[in-house]
Amino acid sequence: MIEIRNATVADVPLLKKFICDLAEYEKLGDECFVTEEKLRQTLFGERPAAEALIAHLHGEPAGFALFFQNYSTFLAQPGLYLEDLFVKPELRRRGIGQALFRRLAQIACDRECGRFEWSALDWNTTAIQFYERMGASAMSEWTVFRLTGEALAQAAKIESA
Repeated sequence: MIEIRNATVADVPLLKKFICDLAEYEKLGDECFVTEEKLRQTLFGERPAAEALIAHLHGEPAGFALFFQNYSTFLAQPGLYLEDLFVKPELRRRGIGQALFRRLAQIACDRECGRFEWSALDWNTTAIQFYERMGASAMSEWTVFRLTGEALAQAAKIESA
């Protein structure tokens, strides 16, 4: 039996473990700087930046999804952005990822979101095939850009000419 529930502050240690496991799976462990305190503050503090769902299989923590609201100017509607979806490797292919994904789609519909979006690493064919089975289409005409660390700090200091 799969149970999906909203994460609470008591789930912070579990969320941290899942996030670290996901980072290792994605070969990005050296870029993962998550701490329990940062999760407490950013997910359950005064101004939560995101929300999380926890999946259990027969009462055992099995995976999580972390998401936040974004906005489409073209639709003039909120959207839902899936930051992470992770299921423990030994519990995959049991419908847990599908249950998390469907719950997220329900949340997007309940909140009258015009879009439900996310990114997948181009080498992660398992994830890409899963999303395609769920009815998603890759947006190959878009390129994702990112600023972090020193590059972000430098961009903040750029003065217009």
